Amino acid sequence: DLKPENLLYYSMDEDSKIMISDFGLSKIEGSGSVMSTACGTPGYVAPEVLAQKPYSKAVDCWSIGVISYILLCGYPPFYDENDAKLFEQILKAEYEFDSPYWDDISDSAKDFIVHLMQKDPIVRYTCDQALQHPWIAGDTALDKNIHESVSAQIKKNFAKSKWKQAFNATAVIRHMRRLQLSTGSDGVSPTLTRPLQTDLLMPEEDPAACCEGGCSQNMDSSADPLSNCSYRCHPASSV
Repeated sequence: DLKPENLLYYSMDEDSKIMISDFGLSKIEGSGSVMSTACGTPGYVAPEVLAQKPYSKAVDCWSIGVISYILLCGYPPFYDENDAKLFEQILKAEYEFDSPYWDDISDSAKDFIVHLMQKDPIVRYTCDQALQHPWIAGDTALDKNIHESVSAQIKKNFAKSKWKQAFNATAVIRHMRRLQLSTGSDGVSPTLTRPLQTDLLMPEEDPAACCEGGCSQNMDSSADPLSNCSYRCHPASSV
């Protein structure tokens, strides 16, 4: 279940390596093997999972594209208060590089995201291809400091973020059927009603307690949790 909340610093050091957490729904698979269990977090899940099609590790590459999008602008590529409309956006891979938030982002970075967020998993970038992209391996990133603008957007969009909460795998399947997302469907029926949030989502956690061992310790109660969190992102200067 790849998402920003599951990317943590290994230590408090400035050059700390990044750790991936929350492997509760993970599975070790061989090359070419496929899976079929619907699971994940709404805003990060690949179209083929929502469409209840067999899927491969290509879904993780999609999630990396979504995470990259968020890290460069501070808000998710897919969002709607109505779950059916959110699913429809993802199924159609409908997203934009909105101005002014993307004006200072290089075309190379946008190209990197576009290749990772391909609706068709066959043409979607693999991990090896992503690592060889000029934005990662080359010198095509712009020398821009986007830390302030991205931080402002993250604070705004993560404050009350329904989309960041994890789905229960069983609830996903149940609500997929309720939304009538048939296998191979490219969209969602416009007559569908919104699923019950209480059935769909995990309970909201206390922001001050979510970073146990990190921002919740030795922090002034009046301070901004995001600014003090030991797991916050370092400033970015090459985009």
